[in-house]
Amino acid sequence: MASVAISTLGCKVNAYESESTAQALRQRGYQTVDFKEKADVYIIFTCAVTNTAASKSRQKIHQARRQNPDALVCAVGCYVQIQADQMAEQEKIDILVGSSGKDKLPQLIDEALRQRREPIVELHDVRTSAEFEMLPLDEFEHQTRAYLKVQDGCNQFCAYCIIPYARGRERSLPLDEALKEARRLAQKHKEIVLAGIHTGRYGKDRDTSLCDLIRGMCEIEPLERIRISSIEITEITDELLTLMETQPKIARHLHIPLQAGCDATLKRMGRPYTTAQFMARVEEIRTRIDGISISTDLIVGFPQESEAEFAATMAFLKQIQFSFIHVFPFSPKTGTPAQRMSGQISSEVKKQRARQVGEFSRNSYYAVKSSWIGKDVDVIIETCVNGVAFGHSSEYLPVQIDGEFASGQRIVARCTHMLGDQLAAQAQGGQEK
Repeated sequence: MASVAISTLGCKVNAYESESTAQALRQRGYQTVDFKEKADVYIIFTCAVTNTAASKSRQKIHQARRQNPDALVCAVGCYVQIQADQMAEQEKIDILVGSSGKDKLPQLIDEALRQRREPIVELHDVRTSAEFEMLPLDEFEHQTRAYLKVQDGCNQFCAYCIIPYARGRERSLPLDEALKEARRLAQKHKEIVLAGIHTGRYGKDRDTSLCDLIRGMCEIEPLERIRISSIEITEITDELLTLMETQPKIARHLHIPLQAGCDATLKRMGRPYTTAQFMARVEEIRTRIDGISISTDLIVGFPQESEAEFAATMAFLKQIQFSFIHVFPFSPKTGTPAQRMSGQISSEVKKQRARQVGEFSRNSYYAVKSSWIGKDVDVIIETCVNGVAFGHSSEYLPVQIDGEFASGQRIVARCTHMLGDQLAAQAQGGQEK
């Protein structure tokens, strides 16, 4: 029995694709092991969204080679799609698969193990592909929360983003297939996270919508909670808000990328809204969905971002009060308009600004968690060890509860104290990333 180790970098779409691949390999008789162990096959699901992610992809490839020089090494995904020629030459990879053709990976591994030969390259022009690649999945091992990939690709072409070039045009899983996959996952998982490169655009290519999908999922009886991984402010429709008002299965948390809190910066980024439009919609969401948690993504150090522009962003963050912020120093990606812009910001300035936003986010998150003390929250249990259970609330708050509870059990609990980030990580035990 050959052993296979998988490392997954990047987004929830990658997480879904890697778990589907792991399941397909187990069905073929492979044994899955931790990536830190010696294995016959190593698979790295790469990410290219930042230079740091690309660097981590290369590090994982080198780690695999160190652990077993004779192993079959496979690199898959976005970084391969945009750097396949360079990777084949420099990294000595046995199998390279870009952003499509992942369904063929188990077969390619079988063939390569039977007869080692020249590197196998499965690479297609995703810019012309209109087909959604089916990667069926029954369950996420060792997780109570499942991801369901329902959408791929992006048509937005923000100035900084390589993803439309790496993932191609928008395409969606047919509605009946998406509901079929959701029903299958709901047999093992009480919470499903809808994942996509541009999740809010689900169904636009198939005369359906994200609301149609969520409405259908709400009828799946074993399913307790539906969470949207990320959604653009322009895609939060009144119909979606009405669904959230009336359907308790939909998580009271939205992750809405902002990217900058200054109109001049947003314009250079090619983002389709102003700060006033963003603020007005967030205020409407909070008015309609009481107690909702709203988090965001932010890029600092975008080309030509002056001290005044960064100050405007900080002022906007203080005004809007997100629950937490994922902050990223701007990372120039070859081939994007932002990479060619004048006024590139130094690494030192970008790191300093990222630290400042990070500290602000930690303080904001502390205040949000503190505000829930003494209130009831809806929790799905993820782990329970020695009479102490851990889970996340609908608002994505980490909650620790004394008592014996089953994994996947949904309960309402009173928040009596705040669980810090370190304690939350320990309680969760690294179960989900």
